[in-house]
Amino acid sequence: MKKISLLVLIIACIYACGSVPVTGRKQLTLVSDSEVLTLSLSNYNEYMKTAKKSTNQTATAMVVKVGGKIAAAVEYYYKSNGMEDMLKNFAWEFNLVEDASVNAFCMPGGKIVVYTGILPVTKDETGLAVVLGHEVAHAVAKHANERLSQQMVAEYGSVLLGSLLDGASDQTKTLGQQIYGLGTQVGIMLPFGRKQELEADHLGLIFMAIAGYNPEAAIPFWQRMSQSGGSSMPEFLSTHPSNDTRITDIQKELPEAMKIYNALQNNSSTHKNTTVTPSSSRTDENWHF
Repeated sequence: MKKISLLVLIIACIYACGSVPVTGRKQLTLVSDSEVLTLSLSNYNEYMKTAKKSTNQTATAMVVKVGGKIAAAVEYYYKSNGMEDMLKNFAWEFNLVEDASVNAFCMPGGKIVVYTGILPVTKDETGLAVVLGHEVAHAVAKHANERLSQQMVAEYGSVLLGSLLDGASDQTKTLGQQIYGLGTQVGIMLPFGRKQELEADHLGLIFMAIAGYNPEAAIPFWQRMSQSGGSSMPEFLSTHPSNDTRITDIQKELPEAMKIYNALQNNSSTHKNTTVTPSSSRTDENWHF
């Protein structure tokens, strides 16, 4: 029975693999898009019932403008590469909420919220495009689906471990579960979160470039984020990479994004059309975002 359970888990993981647009990274998706979107929309609606929308019309208009351009860039990219069906259930919505937190988020399905606390760091439209490109990337890359799938596997593994320890002493079982929990949290879940964050940085550069915003603005933005303070937790115990790590990896990805940005800027000045495709597909384990 234990072997059968393990075999079922392995087969499910093999057949539930998809890939992230732009990077080509393989990802585990055990949860359907409809399930994720239903849960996401419910949570989003509950949040917006209590959220205080900003009354600053100028700032709100900027969020809507930049968000709309990023969304249009995403749709352009997906249509150019024959993937428009992947966005069929997206309904873009952009809100500026009164909150001193230096943060923003995008729910699956395209529901984006920007906190007023991050605007002093973004400074202008281009800085805001860095943030919105990153947040939209999380949604279109189906990172929420992937995280839920990872958690399902981790929870199933915990149950399976319990059956393997059946018959052992209570002390051994407790120690085994503690080791498993620490191993999955530090060894799988948290590093996986950091990979998603850095992948969203990469996709965000591409999307803001297509939207007409200079991707080079990502470097000073993250430098300002670093200067604004933040968690002092060691990177290996955090779901987010350090700002220094982000800046280093963004510098590596900038040439690709700048090539797209410059090409589109030149083409727009000469009224030519262009199709944007990824420069390469990353199918190995050596992608470092």
